[in-house]
Amino acid sequence: MNILVTGAAGFIGSHLAERLLQSGHRVRALDTLTHTYSAALKTLTLRQLQSRGATVFKIDLAADDLHDALDGVDIVFHLAGQPGISASLPFDVFARNNILATARLLDALHKNADLKGFINLSTSSVYGVDATGDESTATAPTSSYGVTKLAAEQLVLARAREGSLTACSLRLYSVYGPRERPEKLYTRLIASLLEDREFPLFDGSLEHQRSFTYVADVVEGMIAAMNHIDACNGEIFNLGAETSITTREAIHAAETLIGRQARMVIQPKRPGEQWRTQANIAKARQRLGYAPRHTLREGLAAQIAWYRTEILGKIQLW
Repeated sequence: MNILVTGAAGFIGSHLAERLLQSGHRVRALDTLTHTYSAALKTLTLRQLQSRGATVFKIDLAADDLHDALDGVDIVFHLAGQPGISASLPFDVFARNNILATARLLDALHKNADLKGFINLSTSSVYGVDATGDESTATAPTSSYGVTKLAAEQLVLARAREGSLTACSLRLYSVYGPRERPEKLYTRLIASLLEDREFPLFDGSLEHQRSFTYVADVVEGMIAAMNHIDACNGEIFNLGAETSITTREAIHAAETLIGRQARMVIQPKRPGEQWRTQANIAKARQRLGYAPRHTLREGLAAQIAWYRTEILGKIQLW
């Protein structure tokens, strides 16, 4: 099939694109290459996808013409957007890159007769400070990121409800692994440990609980949604690890693998943080056969190996 992956230069999008290429699909890798983090890392990722057969489109979903990228597409995986809960970014940046971009993409696809399905990638942040319930749990986002991702999700599901689009939305939980964004916990922690630098950590976050989910496991859930797209129409699925650990325990796991203790520097508390996430995946398990299989140790070992091979001494992430 012809499959479009938006946000393909990003962490999760690049892993999905690789997996689709390995399965023999024709992949269009779309990204605007914003400078939210290292341009060198994104450029390296796109080069690797192109070398494996992807057709690359450098396009801003919120502003550019989308016709060529969308023409003849069978499936769309929509991962592009403004990530993170940084207080330094104004709301209109999140609104533009999450809501407006999604609306323009949906409008551009409206007359695409070939389209078989649209899979939107959302986040557990839509649930708010305690993300432990199932998909019927009331949403209560506490950040501009969570608010705008929820709005984007509802734009997609509104099309499914009106019958103009076959679509579903997948809410992801604390994904980690090779190519994880530089500001996220494990990339920054691994860099600090391997390079013997201070490790910045927000006040209070040591006791936060997270369902750390290895990237290959969420990709398999995304593939399962594509393979069951008609049955998934109009539905929401949580995708993540069912276990939850504290950030303190997560840091200790990396310290053990690398054999060095982090030199933590505590920074002021960050607004909009989630206090507890634990993925309830009963629905995805039943309907999609979804079952995460990687242990934290396995996933971390792969991420550490990636950092040593691809980043250490080669790419400046900050």
